[in-house]
Amino acid sequence: MKKIIQSLIYLSIAIVFFVSCEKDEAKDTFVSGTTPVFAASVKDSIGLNFNTEDDKAVTFSWSNPNYQFASGISSHNVAYTLEIDTAGANFNGKNKISVSISQDLTVTYTQKAFNILISDLKVKTGKVAQLEMRVLASLGSKATSIVSNKLVFKVLPYAPPPKVPVPTAGTLWVTGNAFASDWSNPLPSPFDVSQKFTKVSDTQYELVVDMKSTGNYKLIQEQGVWGTQYKKLAGDASSGTFEKKDADPGFDAPAVAGKYKLVFDFQAGTYTVTKQ
Repeated sequence: MKKIIQSLIYLSIAIVFFVSCEKDEAKDTFVSGTTPVFAASVKDSIGLNFNTEDDKAVTFSWSNPNYQFASGISSHNVAYTLEIDTAGANFNGKNKISVSISQDLTVTYTQKAFNILISDLKVKTGKVAQLEMRVLASLGSKATSIVSNKLVFKVLPYAPPPKVPVPTAGTLWVTGNAFASDWSNPLPSPFDVSQKFTKVSDTQYELVVDMKSTGNYKLIQEQGVWGTQYKKLAGDASSGTFEKKDADPGFDAPAVAGKYKLVFDFQAGTYTVTKQ
C-alpha cells in the first residue's frame, strides 16, 4: 500500500509538471508584430562619385517591430535583413542583395561602400539605375518574419579607377622582336598601322596581328618614346597582368607563329593573347 501511495504522489507531481510546461508554452505563443517603418537620410536618389567616395552616401533606419507573445512584448534579439534589388524585379531578381544587419536599427554607407555593394546587382557603371530597398525583421523563424515598406532610389554607379593608367592620348602600339618590326621605335610604315591597337573603350584596346614563335614585345603609347611604355608584370604568352613601367620583362611570344588577337584591359590590368 505504501508503494502504491508513493507512486500516486510521483504521478501527481509529473502531471503538475507537464501541465505547467503546457501553460509556459502557451505563454510563449507568438501573437504579432508591428511592420517596421523603413526610412533613409536621402530622398529619391543616392549620390555616388569617385571624387567624393569617402563621404557618406546614405543612412538607412527602421523602427522596432515590437514582437508580441502571449506573455507580452518579446525581449529576444531581432535579426534584420536589408534587401536591395533592381526596380520591377519584386525582390526576386537573380542578383538580389541581402545584407544581415543583426540587432541594429540603422546602417550607414559611404559612397564607395554603397557603390561596391550594388555592383553585385550587375548594374552598368555610368548609367542610371533604379533600385528598390526594404528591411525584413525576424526572430529566426518564417512565422515571425515581417516585411517593411519599400523605398525606391535612382543611383549612378561609377567604375573604380583602372588598375593600370590608360594611354594618355588614347593611342597604343606594339613593338618587339616577336613581330616583323623588331624593336623599332618609332615604328616605320607599314608597322605604324598594322601594329596599332584599336581603342574599344576607354579602358580596353585590341589588336589582331601576325606574330613570330620567338622573341618578346612591349606596348608603347607614344611613337619614339620608351618612357611611357607598358610591360609584363606576371603571366605567360597567353594571359597575365601588366603595368606601366620603363623596365623588363617584355611579353612573351607564343609557341606557335600565326595570327593572334591581343586584348589589353586597363581596368582590370590584364591581357589575353588568342590564336585566330
